[in-house]
Amino acid sequence: MKTTYGILACLLSATGIANAQQADPSNLSMVAGYKAAFTCSAHFNAGRSVEQIAGDELHRILPTFGEAMPTMPDAIIDEENKRVSVKFSEAFPPRIAQWRPHLGCVQLPNGASEDFADDVPKAKVKMTRDLVRPLAEDLSDDEALASVINAAFDRVTYGDGNETTATLVVKDGVIIAEQYRDGFDQNTSQRTWSVAKSIAASVIGAAVEKGMIDVDEPAGLATWSSDGDPRGDITLENLLNMASGLDNGPAGNRTDHIYFGGGRVSDHAATRRLIVEPGTRWYYANNDTMLAMRALRERMDDDEDFLAFPFEALLHKIGMRNTYLETDWNGDFILSSQVWTTARDLARLGLLYLNDGEWEGKRILPEGWGDYVSTPAAAQPGPRANGDPNPGYGAQWWLYDENWGLPNGTYAARGNRGQFLMIIPERNILIIRRGFDSNQPGGGRFDLPAFARDVLAALPE
Repeated sequence: MKTTYGILACLLSATGIANAQQADPSNLSMVAGYKAAFTCSAHFNAGRSVEQIAGDELHRILPTFGEAMPTMPDAIIDEENKRVSVKFSEAFPPRIAQWRPHLGCVQLPNGASEDFADDVPKAKVKMTRDLVRPLAEDLSDDEALASVINAAFDRVTYGDGNETTATLVVKDGVIIAEQYRDGFDQNTSQRTWSVAKSIAASVIGAAVEKGMIDVDEPAGLATWSSDGDPRGDITLENLLNMASGLDNGPAGNRTDHIYFGGGRVSDHAATRRLIVEPGTRWYYANNDTMLAMRALRERMDDDEDFLAFPFEALLHKIGMRNTYLETDWNGDFILSSQVWTTARDLARLGLLYLNDGEWEGKRILPEGWGDYVSTPAAAQPGPRANGDPNPGYGAQWWLYDENWGLPNGTYAARGNRGQFLMIIPERNILIIRRGFDSNQPGGGRFDLPAFARDVLAALPE
C-alpha cells in the first residue's frame, strides 16, 4: 500500500509546480534525489517518521539543497515494497530510492521507472552463528562525567547551535556513559557521513588479513589499465591516504552526482584525470575512498561475494548488526559517506581497534592495522580555509595529539553534521558522538577535541 505523507496540497499548488518547472531541472533532480534517499534510509534503516526526518535529516542542510527543498512534493513511501519516490517534474519520472536488507537504500538512475528496482544489487549475506556478546555496561554515577555528557546536549558548550543525538563513552571495554536525545536510542541508526571512510579502511583491512589485497600494490582498476596510463601507478595506500593525485574538483567532499544524483562510482569517480604525482599531495576526496572499495571489488571478481564481504568478514563478526552499507545502482559501495549505523555499533568497531584487530580471540584485522591507519601519511593536510589547523591524517582516519590537548596516538573517524568515533589507546577509551549539526553558513559545529578533553579530565587515569 502506498501512503502520501504531509500536506501535499500546499506543496503541489499550481504556483509551486510552475515555479519548480522554471527552475534548473538538474538541481531539482538532485534535491528530489536528496529527499528520496534520506527519507528512504531514515525510514527503513532507522524507523523514523516523516515528521522526524523533516526536522533532522532534511533540516539545516546545505543551501544548495535546502533552498529548493520546499518546492519538492512530499515523498511517497511505499511501505510494502520499501520504496520512496519524490516527483520534481510533470514531464519526467520521479526520483526513486529502493531499500534492501543489509544494503539499505539505493537511488535508481534518473529517469528510471519503479520496474528498475527489481534489478538493483542485493546482498546474500550468510549470517554467522557465532555468539556475539552484548557490550558490557557499568554506567558511572560520577557527577563530573555526567556534567560533561549533559553539556554535549545543551547546544552551547561545545558550539553554538549544534544538535547532539547520542554520546557514548567506553573505558576498559565497558560502557560507562551513554545518553540519547528524544527520539533516539541504542538501536536507532543514523547516517555516518564520512565516518564511513574509516569503516571502509576497516573493510580493506579485513581483506588484507585474508590476503586478498595489498596496500602497497597499484589499485589496478580496469579503467586505468591502458598501456601508458599513469593512473595505473596509483596504489591502494595512495587512495587510503587521500593522496591519489587525481583531479577531484574544487571541493573533494562534494560528490553530489553519486550521493544524491543517482550516478555510478564507475562513471564519476573512476574517470578523474591525474594532475599531481600520486602520494605527493594530500587532498580530501570522497572519490579516493570509493575507488579503494572499487579496487577490492575488481580483485574479488565476484559481485555477490563482494556485496556480502563487509558483513561476513567484519561487521557481523563483531556484532555490528544495525549497520547498513549503501551502494549505487551498479553495486559499488559508497563507503565515503552512505553508511547508517548506531552509536553502539561504532563502539564495537572502536573496541576492535583497541584489541588490535581481534574479537573474542579471532583475528579480524591484520596485527598492527590500528597502528597503520593511525600513522601519519607522507602528505598531510594544510590549514582549513579559515586558517584553523587541521588534525593529521593517516589511512582514512584523522590524527590527534598533544597539540590538541589529547594523548599522542589518538585517532578519530569524523563525519559531516557532527559524527565522531574517537579512539584513545593511551587511556583505553572510546568516545562516540552523533548529531545533526547545521550545514548552513555559520552553523554550529561540535568541538570534539574540547569534549574529549573534558571527558578525559572527568575520568581517573
